[in-house]
Amino acid sequence: MRTLIVDDEAPARERLRRYLATLEGVKVIGEATDGVEAVEMIGAQAPDLVLLDIQMPGLDGFGVVDALEDPPPIIFVTAYDQYAIRAFEVHALDYLLKPFSRERLAKAIQRAQEALAEGQDVSAQLRPLLEGLAAGGRYLTRLAVRDRESILVLDADGIDWIGLDDEQVVVHVGDQAYPIRRTLTELEARLDPKRFFRAHRSAIVNLDRVQEIIPWFKGAHILRLTTGAEVDLSRAQARALRKMLGW
Repeated sequence: MRTLIVDDEAPARERLRRYLATLEGVKVIGEATDGVEAVEMIGAQAPDLVLLDIQMPGLDGFGVVDALEDPPPIIFVTAYDQYAIRAFEVHALDYLLKPFSRERLAKAIQRAQEALAEGQDVSAQLRPLLEGLAAGGRYLTRLAVRDRESILVLDADGIDWIGLDDEQVVVHVGDQAYPIRRTLTELEARLDPKRFFRAHRSAIVNLDRVQEIIPWFKGAHILRLTTGAEVDLSRAQARALRKMLGW
């Protein structure tokens, strides 16, 4: 089982590598020191299993999963709060709560090996986890996008709007536009609804960027943003926005 270790702390990576060396059927193919490097290595090496830390600078473990179109089986390595751990127990392949023992790691690896041997679609279990975390108030604060051949990590607060360009979802920041391999529906579920609003079936706007609401035809409107961009606001969503903003 080709395994990738992802953790920003060198002692944690070394402990995992040392423990894994004692287990049969496991081969460590590399180590990533942050979330962006993890996304790149997973895409290039297609590991059978990823041991993924959650709390990392830049792009955290949740952001790594969000950035992957088809996540591999993942065991979370975490010192996270009890709500998240309960979610892992229901939806994720497994989790390791720091500090963990060699025996606990062996049990997690055994579970992963059994799941892979039985052909379980373990990656599909991660999507409900992310939705559950969003429902519990854990929304995305950073978003990984493609910038030519590299991965760029954006602060969610800095996003102006997200829309469709010839069926490609694109994140707009100032005069820059970055493609992302996510649907608008997925992003809508993962972004804070108090800040990000689905203005139209083809657009999500950052409400902090809305400068003007312009009446248009048959109850529809146009949202003019601080950048000068204009985004359609459907008639149904205009009613919803009116309730939110009281206009």
